[in-house]
Amino acid sequence: MLTSPSAFMHALVWEAPRAMAMRQIPQPAPPADEVLIKVAYSGICGSELSGYLGHNALRVPPLVMGHEFSGVVAELGAQAQAINPALKPGRPVTVNPMIYCGDCEYCAKSLNHLCLNRRLIGAHRPGSFAQYVCAPARMVLPLPPGVSLRDAALVEPLACAVRAANWAQVHPGEAALVIGAGPIGLLTLQVLLLNGAARVFIADTDAQRLAAAAELGGQAVNPAEVDLVKTVRQATGGRGVAAAVDAVGKAVTRDQCVKAVRSGGRVILSGLHEESSAVPVAEVIRREIVLHGSFCYTPADFQSALDKLQAGAVRLDPYIREAPLHEGAAWFQRLCAESSGGVAKVLLVP
Repeated sequence: MLTSPSAFMHALVWEAPRAMAMRQIPQPAPPADEVLIKVAYSGICGSELSGYLGHNALRVPPLVMGHEFSGVVAELGAQAQAINPALKPGRPVTVNPMIYCGDCEYCAKSLNHLCLNRRLIGAHRPGSFAQYVCAPARMVLPLPPGVSLRDAALVEPLACAVRAANWAQVHPGEAALVIGAGPIGLLTLQVLLLNGAARVFIADTDAQRLAAAAELGGQAVNPAEVDLVKTVRQATGGRGVAAAVDAVGKAVTRDQCVKAVRSGGRVILSGLHEESSAVPVAEVIRREIVLHGSFCYTPADFQSALDKLQAGAVRLDPYIREAPLHEGAAWFQRLCAESSGGVAKVLLVP
């Protein structure tokens, strides 16, 4: 990454497990095919929390994390406007941070997120927990009318939810289950309802997150208070839900999804809390349950997320907290604690 020889910027740098600090680092200068973006909002992702704890091999310190962001074009590389004619200085934008090559077999099938050469902003290269970040011009999306910079920072997590909900293939009138009422779970709940689900059960042990889920249209269930599988099965006449989405990724939540879904139903695995866990495979076989991984998003999913935000169909307010970038380390500590305190998404503001 090129840098200006004289310009510096503030950045939140992850330096070791549980260690983050504000530093002054060189401000990047955009290569010919890239854009320099002045960051407006940058969300904290659950994958970054695991990285912060040292549980994510994808991220290696020292690193400026951050991949859910919006901002304003500050400078164009020499070829950037030819690549993306909509870009110009001052244009508000968001960015698809999953950079793909466009040439491999997966890119040829429009499965760009499975690209053999994929690189994530904020993991493989510096991210958006800084005043400025560079991104390839082809990955930058100008904001349509009606989408604020604040809302645009939600496009990336919403795109993850769009993909998970679409894999669920819930038909109008059917019921679904989402385990985990964090940002991805709350967004998946809303997309499932938009896709026609008659009702969506959503499980979490945090009372404030469950209240948010109920306000957003979910049927909240606290597995610490009731038997989740029994409750869902009783509410569906003993059959189970058509699809269950695990937005947590623990052995217990994966097991609950399998046991709560109907025979012939679908379990969508999107949570990555645990790298591996036991699954009741005999039950999967005997009831012909489909297990489907859901990772990231395609460019089409990303555009769909932006469209949904423009239509006002999905939201996380009033469960968003804005905080200055210099408070980022404290927020990482807080979000790694037991309770979120009713906060669904933290947006850091440089």
